[in-house]
Amino acid sequence: MRQQSLKKIALEATEKIDKAKIDVEFFTEPFKHAVIDDFFPIDFAATLLSEFPSPFSNVWERTHDEDIEIKLRTHWASEFDVPEGIIDAIRVMNSSYMLKAMSGLFEIPKLMPDPYFTGGGLNATVRNGLLDVHVDGNYHDASGLNRRINAILYLNPGWQEGWGGEIGFYDATGENLVKKIPPIHNRLVIFDTNDYSYHGLPDPLNFPENRARQSIILYYYTKDPRPASQIQISDPHSALWKKRNWTDKKGNKTRDYQ
Repeated sequence: MRQQSLKKIALEATEKIDKAKIDVEFFTEPFKHAVIDDFFPIDFAATLLSEFPSPFSNVWERTHDEDIEIKLRTHWASEFDVPEGIIDAIRVMNSSYMLKAMSGLFEIPKLMPDPYFTGGGLNATVRNGLLDVHVDGNYHDASGLNRRINAILYLNPGWQEGWGGEIGFYDATGENLVKKIPPIHNRLVIFDTNDYSYHGLPDPLNFPENRARQSIILYYYTKDPRPASQIQISDPHSALWKKRNWTDKKGNKTRDYQ
């Protein structure tokens, strides 16, 4: 896509973040998050959908931990691994415009994207897939930065409530569901990720056999640490899972790091 055309899309998309209204698109409970529909132009979102790989493709890294995580994800080492039809969305979502808009809305200055795509990229969850309630890892080995924001763009036209797959946001104990957000097509969900932002989709999906819950997920970081009020564990840790008694997949609270 030509530079100026993509810049126009980026400016229009990020303006929606700038203009997010409290309790309409931007919410503070149970933790700060934004839900912005029709994020990209219709034809742009349609291109993303057409280029999204089938769940039967060999591009996927398949995770099957029965009690906590059953999903597909890509493993991108750099932007050169991103499919041609999807790279423009990544450019927009990692652009200075998007960074500044999210920084302003969430009051987190100096956000940076992740050129290493550690954990980020495309996600797909098929029938019976799930993601246990958890908090995310806090530290980025490659840069030494602190993880602060998650952004998820859903690509699920025709989604129906009975299919499941709504992301759940939980209270500060991780025990009580506060809000469910449907994964509808071209919806962007951004949220403050910290040691108390419990989230997941623990109920197995009921998607049709030939459909998958599809999304683009990117993470953002700062040099500055999270505020003390958002920290339970100050050392680097991986995702901590409810069904593992709030430990990682190895049963640890913290992890080794570079």
